[in-house]
Amino acid sequence: MDTVLMIIKLLGGLAMFLYGMEIMGDGLKQGSGNTLKKVLGKLTHNVFLGLLTGALVTAVIQSSTATIVLTVGLIGAGILNLKQAVSIVLGANIGTTVTAQIIRLMDIDSSGGSILAFFKPDTLAPIALVIGIICVMFIKKESSKNVGMIALGFGILFMGLLGMTDAVEPLSSSKAFADILARFSDMPLLGIVTGLVTTVIVQSSSAMVGILQALSSTGVMTFNIVYPIIMGINIGTCVTTALVCSIGSSKDAKRTGVVHIVFNIIGTVIFMIIMEVLRKAGFMPELWDGVVDSGVIANFQTIFNLVTAIILLPFTNLLVKFACAIVKDDEENEVKYPELTALDKKLMITPPLALAEVTKIAIHMANVARDNFELSLKQFEEFDAERSELISATEEKLDCFTDRTDNYLIELSSHIKNAADKRHHNMLMQCISDIERIGDYATNFDELAKKKVDTEVSFSETAIKEFDIIKDAVSEIIRLAIEAMTEENDYVARRIEPLEEVIDDMVLLLKNRHRDRLCQGICSINGGLIFMDILTYLERTADQCSSIAMLLLGKNNDEISQNHHLYMQELHASSDQSYLAEQENRREQYLTPLKRMI
Repeated sequence: MDTVLMIIKLLGGLAMFLYGMEIMGDGLKQGSGNTLKKVLGKLTHNVFLGLLTGALVTAVIQSSTATIVLTVGLIGAGILNLKQAVSIVLGANIGTTVTAQIIRLMDIDSSGGSILAFFKPDTLAPIALVIGIICVMFIKKESSKNVGMIALGFGILFMGLLGMTDAVEPLSSSKAFADILARFSDMPLLGIVTGLVTTVIVQSSSAMVGILQALSSTGVMTFNIVYPIIMGINIGTCVTTALVCSIGSSKDAKRTGVVHIVFNIIGTVIFMIIMEVLRKAGFMPELWDGVVDSGVIANFQTIFNLVTAIILLPFTNLLVKFACAIVKDDEENEVKYPELTALDKKLMITPPLALAEVTKIAIHMANVARDNFELSLKQFEEFDAERSELISATEEKLDCFTDRTDNYLIELSSHIKNAADKRHHNMLMQCISDIERIGDYATNFDELAKKKVDTEVSFSETAIKEFDIIKDAVSEIIRLAIEAMTEENDYVARRIEPLEEVIDDMVLLLKNRHRDRLCQGICSINGGLIFMDILTYLERTADQCSSIAMLLLGKNNDEISQNHHLYMQELHASSDQSYLAEQENRREQYLTPLKRMI
């Protein structure tokens, strides 16, 4: 019965430990998501920099598996190549040792003073929990909630660790436990296998090292028992990673999983040889049978991963070649829209990175829509059937991009937790819809151009000149919208609405003029209807650009984001000098030349 109760307490402590790690990792990821995006985005081909990046990112998000999964997603997005990914994997193994170094706080001897007692887990955990709950429940700032989640996770992690430590305390006087440990002492391979299997079951190398550190409190764990288990733990964490890398991923992603396994196996073989040589040579005889504490366990894990990374870093190219030999390329199949491979679901564990990739695709879509818009207007100069087919094919591409990005964003929404990411997500959902509509208008222009040819309609010389001026104005507003999206520039976004108002005035003027021409019999009815439709679609294109501008401005402004219409009304009614000056410049550029035409 005592054994059953001990197992229940141990598992309960482990559950709290894992949950604490999860909460702390989520808080760290949410609080540093933009930083991670910048760090990973600036990664160069320098493998040493990749090593440091992998260590840093893993130390931040507290999970080597999460780092490698994220790396796999970045490979799919085309941000990283396999060589860069390998260097990050080497660094991830170093970064994952941070957790064990934090846990060693339970070895602090507080008998020398009250300050040291403050850092003991049984004191630090309750304090962290109190700080966490205050930040989460009583402080409304987003940054405070992230800090609160980190503190709560930290506190729960240590409470779980203390629970595991209390659960295993009876083992210190257990003869059965001592006999089991004796077998591990004589059979290092058994320790490796045990560490491997248990890590695959628990799915966390940090948790398994934490259990070892809890067991060290019994005072019966010796170094020659512990070090093979730690090396087995490092191999075990690769199995999960390899499985994740192999599901629905590219060849390079699968190769990353292979490299992770090979790296840890080679490191284990090297260290087992070194440790055996040192032991037989009589190096530090007191070490091998000496009782270890959590600090020794943490230090060995750090040294093992650090030394292995240093040894294997110069052989990165060989690791890449070996992985390529194991996972061979298939016969090349043409990918219809390779840009969409960036929408890798593995990036969703870090929403800012996933949103950044969707933003790139949205900008690409906007450029494609703009090119199709320009192409379709050429149809009025000289209709070309082949050009018409190209316009239709491009519209099909935009529709596919819209469907894929919409579905990706819908799935991503459940991973987004902070307000800034939610605003970015909302902006993209609506922006992509606006871009898709601009693409639709290109097909409308193409259809109108064909109708013009089929009905043998011709525009008057005046109508052609008017069309050229308003066409230039709409091309300019599309250009501004793309520039504002690409550069995330609020100043450029604010220049869009004044131009949109001028385009509205131009459309009104031209429609009135065209009615006059119809009444005077200068234009045919069919020609007049086509010209009116062209003006309507040009005006709607400008409206979509105005909508994109409002969405961009609302991304970092809650007032604009929550009520676009009110903002627009206030803007139109205001006496903002910069707005009025931009509007006047656009009137002189586009509206005045129209008015001067007879």
